[in-house]
Amino acid sequence: MAGEPAPAGSTAGATTGASSTSTVEGALAVLPGPRAEESGFELVWQQVVAEIGRARSIDLICHICPDGDALGSALAAGLALRGLGYEVRVSFGDDPQIVPESLSFLPGQELIVPASEVPDTPELVLCFDVAAESRLGLLHDKAFAAPVLAVFDHHASNPGFGTHQLIDPSAPATAVLVDELLRRLGVELDRDLATCLYTGVATDTGSFKYRATTPETHELAGRLLATGIRHDLISRQLWDTSSFGYLKVLAAALDRAVYEPDAADGLGLVWTWVPYQDLALFSVTVEEIEGLIDIVRRPAEAEVALVLKQDPDGTLRGSSRSKGAVDVAAACAELGGGGHTYAAGFSARDGVEAVVARFRAALRPIG
Repeated sequence: MAGEPAPAGSTAGATTGASSTSTVEGALAVLPGPRAEESGFELVWQQVVAEIGRARSIDLICHICPDGDALGSALAAGLALRGLGYEVRVSFGDDPQIVPESLSFLPGQELIVPASEVPDTPELVLCFDVAAESRLGLLHDKAFAAPVLAVFDHHASNPGFGTHQLIDPSAPATAVLVDELLRRLGVELDRDLATCLYTGVATDTGSFKYRATTPETHELAGRLLATGIRHDLISRQLWDTSSFGYLKVLAAALDRAVYEPDAADGLGLVWTWVPYQDLALFSVTVEEIEGLIDIVRRPAEAEVALVLKQDPDGTLRGSSRSKGAVDVAAACAELGGGGHTYAAGFSARDGVEAVVARFRAALRPIG
């Protein structure tokens, strides 16, 4: 296993076996976290920790088609809460539920249950990395039926749904907020937790190369590495491992690539698309080609990159990137999606040319 999880029988933290209620009550006295200077944000932290202290059963959910930050965050929180004695379920609203092969090494996957096994009215729901209600999929109604729905996220486009919002757009990954949650619960890091959190941080920082990466991000990575995880094996699984079929799909997608120098007020757009027939022909999943956008965004001539991936029902999933001069989150919002200023996405049911035309028309330079 890439993250070298702790031996069988290991726990999610030093507080395992203690009374979860007393542990959480004591955690309220812990030094405030990185956003504690904002009194409203600190109050929400205290409220969420208190709600966890009162709960017996906790459902942890993330967005459909989960990436490393979404699933890593949910599993880290799930492992920690199980170690504190809670009944825990981790889920996401897809049917069928498919954990991407690139994330198959993540510890804690025994906690994952189908969306159908989440109670119709959960006692407490913790939601991770979900930028919009629509990304809850089959779990939408169940999540909103819970008396407490606490949202942990770092997307600036998040409208602030749920009963409690712990949304920090300055955080490079939702996993950073989960690290803060574990600290407030008094849970010490071990290799399983660190594997999940490192996966989340590395995924959403592009292996620490995106602009949102800060000195604090590297400090967190250092603490995670100190647990003994094999970050080299994690990185290899995340970015440097694929099927041979992926190479065929990649070749076809690059052959289809289009460069439009006049798009985005002359800043340039490069785009391509992957029809479902290509995926089926070479037995490649949509999840396996998530990294295609990072290849398409390389040309120096284009400020913006777009990749459209087709689902079996014809739906096009768009992934976009900007190098800093265009807000692609705003553009994707006009197509019903969202995300970060320089990395965002959307889904659409129109044809390829129509979707590209709508996206192109929505591109506007920052400032």
